[in-house]
Amino acid sequence: MIRACLTALAVLTALPAAAQDRRPSHCIAIAEADPALEYVQLAAFGTPLPDPHTVRISFVDHATFLIETAGGLSAATDFTGFLGATRLIPDVVTMNNAHQTHFTAFPDPAIPHVLEGWARDGVAADHHLDLGEMLVRNVPTDVRGFDRSVVRENGNSIFVFEVAGLCIGHLGHLHHEPDEMQYASLGRLDVVMAPVDGGLTLDLPTMIRVLERLRSSVVIPMHWFGAPSLERFLAGMSGEFAIRREGAGHLEISLRTLPDRPTVIVLDPEPLHDPE
Repeated sequence: MIRACLTALAVLTALPAAAQDRRPSHCIAIAEADPALEYVQLAAFGTPLPDPHTVRISFVDHATFLIETAGGLSAATDFTGFLGATRLIPDVVTMNNAHQTHFTAFPDPAIPHVLEGWARDGVAADHHLDLGEMLVRNVPTDVRGFDRSVVRENGNSIFVFEVAGLCIGHLGHLHHEPDEMQYASLGRLDVVMAPVDGGLTLDLPTMIRVLERLRSSVVIPMHWFGAPSLERFLAGMSGEFAIRREGAGHLEISLRTLPDRPTVIVLDPEPLHDPE
């Protein structure tokens, strides 16, 4: 017993200070108290975050985002093996293999945690990775064929990143509306990355219905193929959601700076470049 306690103490001591302390998240959004507050977006990828309760989300390309924490953790979503002109090795990568543009069969072996979102040998992916400052979990969903029939059960995952008190969800290559149990497993997502192509994933009316039900404070569109598909999505969302075009590839956000009205924030895809 004494040996076990000493071992646990040694592990905790070895972890960075930030990794030992995660602001609790209950997947409940907290709207900003002051409507005059604005998003702070002066710093780019790799720049230290001054506020310990702020995260940076960078839209790399297609369905790949990089989430950075103030403590130095990083997670890449729908990782294809490419993030840009950077030497960064993320702490976590998540992948979905509905298409080759959502995974790589040869992730860098230096990546500490590679989380596959699809079932293997009929067993659904089941992740609950606690890194202290960040918790990563998944909700499996089915994948259909072009004829709309289910071809792979649990072939996709919605990954949820709980960090800095926020619940950040990435819908992956979502092919159907979540059922009641899946909605319950997701909880209240403060920020959600949503595929909005309207064909290869969910059709636009169904995707908009999903996002209206999730009622996330921030929706970041992804998986759009050119301006027409993006504009069709924005037009469909403009009634219930505010629309913001940031003219940048990243944003920094915290519980304190969540908008007081559900908002679609358009980020421009931009591969990462190491800070000079």
